[in-house]
Amino acid sequence: MFTAGDYLDLAHTAHGGLFADGKPVWSVLLQIAPYLELNLKPALLGKVHENAMIGDRVFIGEGTIVEPGAMIKGPAWIGKNCQIRSGCYIRENVIVGDGCVLGNSCEFKNCILFDGCEVPHFNYVGDAILGHKAHLGAGVILSNVRLDRGEVIVKHVAERIATGLKKFSAIIGDHAEIGCNSVINPGSLIGRRSVIHPLANFSGVLPEDTVWKVRQHGEAVPRTHE
Repeated sequence: MFTAGDYLDLAHTAHGGLFADGKPVWSVLLQIAPYLELNLKPALLGKVHENAMIGDRVFIGEGTIVEPGAMIKGPAWIGKNCQIRSGCYIRENVIVGDGCVLGNSCEFKNCILFDGCEVPHFNYVGDAILGHKAHLGAGVILSNVRLDRGEVIVKHVAERIATGLKKFSAIIGDHAEIGCNSVINPGSLIGRRSVIHPLANFSGVLPEDTVWKVRQHGEAVPRTHE
């Protein structure tokens, strides 16, 4: 239960060797830094604007465009044909697949994005894994730390599963969609092809092919003028 194969198609990342058979999928978050330390060979093969800031330990694949005002501190490994848009902030230990969009005012740290991910507007992605063609709507926050700074727990039905991690936001399965301005709380797992409505505050495990609906009540009343 909760292995990489439950959420992710490893054919859609060049870094499938990170994921150990049978272990909880979140355990890979501890392996990103040593993996990059061992395997990353810096190179800038894409088109990097002169006003972008690129650290020493960064690989950028062919066809990737890094717009002015983007900052990539590294270590970071970014695949082919990606868009790194103006105002994007990529911190330490980030792995990005091919054909991804990392957008304006988005921040990334210690995370893996599979091929075709779209994280285009005002998002925070820390200590997370996003599957093939996962999409975050504008303003989605993947919260990675509990308010009490305690160990992150995965809550599933009546179980409380200790992760051993102080920082872990979410596993977002292949083709999952998260609606605008939602907050995904620490220790959440979103199944393949599932959808979370805008403005949600979600915690726990959402099965694949499931819609998490948010119900709101609105009322229109006449405006008074004094």
